[in-house]
Amino acid sequence: MEVQVAPLRAWDDFFPGSDRFARPDFKDISKWNNRVVSNLLYYQTNYLMVAAAVVSIVGFLSPLNMLIGGTVVVLVFMGFVWVSHNKDILRRLKKQYPTTFVVAIMLSSYFLISYLGDVMVFMFGITLPLLLMFVHASLRLRNIKNKLENKMEGIGLKKTPMGIILDALEQQEDSINKLADYISKVKE
Repeated sequence: MEVQVAPLRAWDDFFPGSDRFARPDFKDISKWNNRVVSNLLYYQTNYLMVAAAVVSIVGFLSPLNMLIGGTVVVLVFMGFVWVSHNKDILRRLKKQYPTTFVVAIMLSSYFLISYLGDVMVFMFGITLPLLLMFVHASLRLRNIKNKLENKMEGIGLKKTPMGIILDALEQQEDSINKLADYISKVKE
């Protein structure tokens, strides 16, 4: 299936006002995770634009360190994904605690970058965009269009860059399994 770039959502939809933001229910981790995954898929192009702006500013101020930092994070991410696909214990950790898995990637990257040089580039150029994405995805309430787009992504009608990343983190399998279970119940 061909990878499609998700459309850029209107900025007044991305930042609609305080009435469309709410604190997640920290007691129901699966619901919170579902909100984050849904928002990451729906607003992925907006998140890319915000991240590109932050990375561009930091990259302009310190281009070599930003290049080194970005390379380290990508290599560490690919290494963690590869190892987790080959080791069952890490695969279960990644599936049950995705935030822990991402934090482990970021901490490993941090230590490697601190060994290589400028930690502040890592903090502002790489971690800040990820933190902004996570905070927005956690607080932004979903709407009907958001839910519909995510179902299309989940059942494989669309394939987007964020969907590929979430698949690598094994965060979409549950929604596909739930949908398949629902369809089989409807058929009966």
